[in-house]
Amino acid sequence: MNKLRIFRLAFLLYCCFQSLQAQNTDQKEIHFVGGGNIQIDEKRFPGAQIFQKRLNQVEFEHDGARMFCDWAVLYRKEQRLKAFGNVLFKQGDTVNMRSGFVEYRGSDRIAVAYDTVVLQNNQMTLEVDTLHLDRNKQMAYYDSFGTVKDTANVLTSQQGRYYMEPKKYEFEQEVHIENEQYTMTSSRLDYYTTTKNAYMYGPSTINGKDYRIYCERGFYSTAVEHGYGIKNTRIDYNDRIIYGDSLYFDKKREFASASNNIRVLDTVNNGVVRGHYAEVYKAKDSVFITKRAVAINLVEKDSTYIHGDTLMITGKKDHRILRAFQAARIFKKDMSGKCDSIHFDQQSGLIQLITRQPEMEEKRFAAKNYPILWSGQNQITGENIHLLTDVKGEKLDSLKVFNHAFVIEKDTLAENQYNQVKGQELYGLFEDNKLKVIDIYKNTEVIYYFYDEKNQLVGIDKTVASAMKITLKENQIEDIFFYTNADGTINPEEELPPNARRLSGFVFRGEERLLHQDSIFDADDRNIELVHIRGLEEGYFMDQNEPDKKPMEERSKPRSKAMLNPNDKHKSKQVKKQ
Repeated sequence: MNKLRIFRLAFLLYCCFQSLQAQNTDQKEIHFVGGGNIQIDEKRFPGAQIFQKRLNQVEFEHDGARMFCDWAVLYRKEQRLKAFGNVLFKQGDTVNMRSGFVEYRGSDRIAVAYDTVVLQNNQMTLEVDTLHLDRNKQMAYYDSFGTVKDTANVLTSQQGRYYMEPKKYEFEQEVHIENEQYTMTSSRLDYYTTTKNAYMYGPSTINGKDYRIYCERGFYSTAVEHGYGIKNTRIDYNDRIIYGDSLYFDKKREFASASNNIRVLDTVNNGVVRGHYAEVYKAKDSVFITKRAVAINLVEKDSTYIHGDTLMITGKKDHRILRAFQAARIFKKDMSGKCDSIHFDQQSGLIQLITRQPEMEEKRFAAKNYPILWSGQNQITGENIHLLTDVKGEKLDSLKVFNHAFVIEKDTLAENQYNQVKGQELYGLFEDNKLKVIDIYKNTEVIYYFYDEKNQLVGIDKTVASAMKITLKENQIEDIFFYTNADGTINPEEELPPNARRLSGFVFRGEERLLHQDSIFDADDRNIELVHIRGLEEGYFMDQNEPDKKPMEERSKPRSKAMLNPNDKHKSKQVKKQ
């Protein structure tokens, strides 16, 4: 038994010895290659060898890296080297570093360079006063001001890291990019020297010749000037300011798009468009917006809201045209309306409420599809309705209804009683944004309930005339004046049966009336599911040339390859036929 124990102990010691010997063999030493004299100066450099160049610089080698300098101090026991004067540190094709001084530790393969450090490869040049080089992690970093130059950009920052394998920089604090076409500033930015792509992780601004982009997380291709932002993003673009949860920009195509919680501000015409998907074409001076889209004409204390399944704004800044398609709505204090589509010329101030052309089998129900306008208690319908606004005064000026004009006012003193006026054409005038006078022409008819001072019904006026004028007070009919050829009487209530108290074509649509600005949206608008903006919660972007692997240890947040897809499109909802 004792012999067996001794044998086991001897075998264990032998294994340990072999392991230590293997470790010593694997640990590569710093080798002096040549080019200088060797000296010893224990007083100045105890335990070290001093190498001084002669004709050529002193050269050293360690584990695939080579170093050249004017003179050096080597501590063999600690495997530590100090290189002075015109130092060149080379590692294959990945590192070519020049400086005034380098201290290198062979044990952990870390170098610190001082005094006008220049790191170069085929894609870029880094200039900094002090640079740390970690060969194990294939990373270089600096904590003082540094400058990076490549074929397209000049980048500066207070702090930076360079990862050699993906050829990526991580810049922090006062990051600045200078390009002939634009400038960029950021609090934190990743930059890939091969693709020249920049990924922004903090407050960042890009200033181009005719655009400005701000975001707090996003991507930008510095080579071709396109990119996107996915956090607190804003684009100033062609007299418009665009806000959205996600914004995409392409300088070459002169195009920008946005998704979720969008606002497009017209800085010239004092208007704003909202929605959840938008496209802006600079060359065509057009904006397309959908998904709960609404245009707001910003008028002091009395804004006009226009909604449609799709909104399109075209034209130069001095002549914008707004079009609302499918299930269009308009809302303004004391006035609202519905129609198939709206055309608004902001230069002339003309707003057109346009009808949908019915199918043959629907023509007998055409009145139900006519544009409709509510002014106070008055319901106004017709084939086409025009509203003219005073552009300078920013007030409603006049109203025109073409073909089958019909005005209905619900009697407030009795149920199922309606004052009614109809004709072929209607012209109205506004005063202080309230309808005051209405003129109706061609084959006009009227049914009107007369009351005395005690609100007792006197009779029902039923008259036919060639034309008539109606005056209103507080949006209610006050007086009716007939022009020539009036034919009618005031009938006692009992002598006019219920079926005779409705003019031909009577359709009351009081349940459709829009009572507040949010009522312009239907159930589909209110139940829209917003697209998922990928990349925001993951907190990391990966460039196309970065290997799919876990991030460096320095990163505290998890990363993912998830990125925003700028090609996500919205499929417009199908509007039900009225």
